[in-house]
Amino acid sequence: QVQLVESGGGLVQAGGSLRLSCAASESLLGFNAMSWHRQAPGKQRELVAQISDYSSSYYADYLESRFTMFRDTAKNMLYLQMNSLKPEDTAVYYCAVSTYMNEKIWGQGTQVTVSE
Repeated sequence: QVQLVESGGGLVQAGGSLRLSCAASESLLGFNAMSWHRQAPGKQRELVAQISDYSSSYYADYLESRFTMFRDTAKNMLYLQMNSLKPEDTAVYYCAVSTYMNEKIWGQGTQVTVSE
């Protein structure tokens, strides 16, 4: 089973930027979709962004175009560029891949905290 390891989280002031990384242990080309999710304390995990076949992409409306997801297939890496961060963005962020058998595989998560 593929292993996913997120990094790049931390503490940032409102209005700042972070870039999250997700390292996969095998080629991203073997998966149907790649995605970023987040979960704040006491809340449901929610989809942030997704890239599927043909590099089509999805972003949650509430992001207001502040986040960008991209991949580097040569390095087996996923990224989430987060700009103009708000305190409401504070959450644990997870990357995930979806197999062609509709199995979703998760990383361990990385904490993002945005201060006022």
